[in-house]
Amino acid sequence: MKNILKFTCTLLVLTGLSSCSKWLDLKPQNGIVREDFWKTKEQVAAAVTGIYASLLSSPTATTSGSNPTIYSTDRALAEYLWIWGEARADMVTPALFISPEELEMVNVNMLPTNSLVNWRALYRTINYCNTVIQLAPDVLKTDPTFSQTQLDGAVSEALAIRALMYFYLVRSWGDVPLKLDATISDQDIKPLAKSSQDSVLNQIVADLKKAETGAVYTYGSKDFDKGRVTKYTINAILADVYLWMEKYSESVAECDKIINSNQFGLLSYDASWFNNLYAQGNSNEGIFEFQFDVQRLNPFYRMFVTTRRWQSASRVLDDMYTVDLANDLNKDIRAEGVSLRASDATIWKFVASDFNSLKSIDQSYTHWFVYRYADILLMKAEALNQLDRGAEALPLIYQVRNRAFALVATDRAPAANDRNGIADFILEERAREFAFEGKRWYDVLRNAKRRNYERLSILSTVVANSVPPDRQQAALNKYKDKNSHYFPIYVYEIQTNKSLVQNPFYK
Repeated sequence: MKNILKFTCTLLVLTGLSSCSKWLDLKPQNGIVREDFWKTKEQVAAAVTGIYASLLSSPTATTSGSNPTIYSTDRALAEYLWIWGEARADMVTPALFISPEELEMVNVNMLPTNSLVNWRALYRTINYCNTVIQLAPDVLKTDPTFSQTQLDGAVSEALAIRALMYFYLVRSWGDVPLKLDATISDQDIKPLAKSSQDSVLNQIVADLKKAETGAVYTYGSKDFDKGRVTKYTINAILADVYLWMEKYSESVAECDKIINSNQFGLLSYDASWFNNLYAQGNSNEGIFEFQFDVQRLNPFYRMFVTTRRWQSASRVLDDMYTVDLANDLNKDIRAEGVSLRASDATIWKFVASDFNSLKSIDQSYTHWFVYRYADILLMKAEALNQLDRGAEALPLIYQVRNRAFALVATDRAPAANDRNGIADFILEERAREFAFEGKRWYDVLRNAKRRNYERLSILSTVVANSVPPDRQQAALNKYKDKNSHYFPIYVYEIQTNKSLVQNPFYK
């Protein structure tokens, strides 16, 4: 996986990116895809590698006719995922150089003209996946060395990544266009209306179940097992999707597939713990990680370290981890020197080489952690609790806490039959465990919307912790409307796809 980006040029030939001046940014150059590619198993492998490359970077600059489009102004997908998962939540605070658009998101004041709600990066990857799913089967006819097993594996990876991209879409926008065929030529670009969130979620589940049948347990390489889709990756995504859909027995079953495999575990704490888990990545705890490396650096150094940084850690040390004033050696290992550097509120885990040392900018290749084993334990605990099996959920929470040496002050010690108390305990523990890993907003919204927004008040707490006092009432009034919990559709998409209707709150 460390050489994944050597195939980027192949990817650009494969999909033939050109103007992208039409709907959903999917237009490739006519002719290249079907006529000059898709002949050999090596080309299929390069196409699959191209899918992973698209997760790491924004496209290269390109032009078309008299209307040039400069892709270098776009953000890397991981930056979008971080922003969507953290900026609306309550663990970050604006820094000096926050832009007006970024501040609008923090202050719950989103508009369709805000470029941060541009979904092009997700749909771009979806089209790469659709292209593999649609065209790879034809290679069986042209390459006798390409086996059905190899085809099933390639399609499995594409289905799983497509499902993951759609899962981000429905959690961020609600109802979204569901496109399952590849955009290969101009003739394939047609207006497409939104599909309901429920129908997209059902498609995600169907894709993942199909993907699981063709996926492998291992590629025989640690880096590949953590950086490419395996059966365990699919199980993790399914567990998360089922939690969102409130299908708790199904979520438990998917978590158990990973737990019972005995292939993963929580890393014991020692001097190399930070390096193994974060700075280097691909540890025994990792399930799926975006594989940034020296060839493709992550976007986080610019976001969190440079003088142009626009986000800092907020209230995390004192409010979420707490501090033992009587004994500074008694601390949650995930706090100071891991999630943040307390002296200047720098978000730390993506930019450091160890507890004390900052990486240089040319070493900024900490991975993006989509799923870790701790996630599986806490997702299972959440599902069990919602099934009123709190006595089984609590040991899983304490397994994560004990590894982290979590302080007694953060132990809610809920009763086994206190469903809301355990739910709050899990939500707080997820905040501590996955601080700044792009999960917080989705965790908060999932808990708030459960059982027809039985606990809408959770969002009020987030507003109180994150929105400036003079804007809090406006934010609270907005969040009373569940349609405000999802982004507006970017104005460009509304203008170019006449079948799209703006999300209700933003009309």
